Amino acid sequence: MSNKLTLSASDRIASLLDDSSFVEVGAYVTARSTDFNTQDHETPADGVVTGYGTIDGRLVYVYSQNTDVLGGSVGEMHAAKIERIYDMALKMGAPVIGLVDCAGLRLQEATDSLNAFGKIYLKQSMASGVVPQITGIFGVCGGGSAIIPALSDVTFMVRDNAKLFVNSPNALDNNYTEKLDTASASYQEQNNALVDEVLEDDLAVLGRIRQIITFLPSNNEDDSNLAECVDDLNREIPNLEGLAEDARAVLTHIADDNVFVELKKEYAKDMLIGFIRLNGNTIGCVANQGKDGGEVLSTKGAYIAAEFVQFLDAFQIPVLTLTNVKGFKATVAEEAGIAKAVAKLTYAFANATVPRVNLVMGNAMGSAYLAMNSKATGTDIEYAWPTAKIGTMDPDQAVKIIYADELTKDGYDKEKIAAAKADYTRKMSSAEASAKRGYVDDIIEGAATRKRLIAAFEMLYTKREDRPFKKHGAV
Repeated sequence: MSNKLTLSASDRIASLLDDSSFVEVGAYVTARSTDFNTQDHETPADGVVTGYGTIDGRLVYVYSQNTDVLGGSVGEMHAAKIERIYDMALKMGAPVIGLVDCAGLRLQEATDSLNAFGKIYLKQSMASGVVPQITGIFGVCGGGSAIIPALSDVTFMVRDNAKLFVNSPNALDNNYTEKLDTASASYQEQNNALVDEVLEDDLAVLGRIRQIITFLPSNNEDDSNLAECVDDLNREIPNLEGLAEDARAVLTHIADDNVFVELKKEYAKDMLIGFIRLNGNTIGCVANQGKDGGEVLSTKGAYIAAEFVQFLDAFQIPVLTLTNVKGFKATVAEEAGIAKAVAKLTYAFANATVPRVNLVMGNAMGSAYLAMNSKATGTDIEYAWPTAKIGTMDPDQAVKIIYADELTKDGYDKEKIAAAKADYTRKMSSAEASAKRGYVDDIIEGAATRKRLIAAFEMLYTKREDRPFKKHGAV
């Protein structure tokens, strides 16, 4: 058992919200079932505290499960209280925050409990893309409860106490908890795209939820999510081009006050997703992390980026991409799913109507580049650093193909091949070559990156773009 601070259901709400802002809803609700001796058990608030309050003065709705009441299990009235919170949040256009610590389905209520889970899923589905849904997992979140964070937009877990699973480790063939704890926060963080971050204790999770809420709009029609910017809008960043392989460092340097909030850091290390502010405006970022394998696009990386872009588009959050990719990851395992994952990423960008800006930092090669918010798939502004290479393939490989016969000869002319490579790079793969063809809007110096991106997003602030009429896409 962890010795880190563990809070009660009510204390979690108190720590999450602004001081004295919480108003409880449904405090007198109790379980209605009297089967299996449940009438002999007190069920205050039916195991979940629900209500509303503020975070930095902004309205949010919250529910927090109480393990002291039937293990925090979900029964008919427990679920009804959560549904009520969702109804209020949708009417008012405010985020829903779930603080999960739950024994799962309440067996004493059988099909009533099962139906209750389904009603929660329905409310979450209806709220998706309308109001942000944030989940913090503090204890057990198993079985049907695991679908709740999966239907949310952002999910955090406590490192030692939180458990997330559909099937417990001991229920998996040839496995048991001591062999591989598939329910542990560390396992889930590294192997499940559902978990955005694992933090050390309850207070750390609650603090991160507060931070994320400040980056998000209250709903899909809210365009007032602007923070005061005290950072220099024209701040130059010397030697930024030298960090092309480390997009995390680039995003940190260009952001207001050097703050980059990253999600899913441990799941797909080759792809970065997260939030920065530019001139106080929230910007969603997607970037190839070259130093951690991002020079090639992977299935996992494409998957989390596609899902993130869809989330950004739903809530009118502008998108910035930092591109540095040579191609696709080439392994037998990747071949099984990479085409579909990249198709989803391509579709997510092409379908997004929010302001989109792409900065080519290093390599931008082949179809992998096209999938990374390229001009061809509709980005509004595409910049490139002077050292960027944009083309069908790396110049070294291209020259080897073009001069294949020459290279097979004994004593081939090395100077001729070197000259051919330089000529190919200049004419076909340089940032200048792409700019001359209109595929790059401007070549910018690394030091000026922050101010040029701020100017681009300011120009795009009033963007309006329609798509062909359809119910929804099918990719």
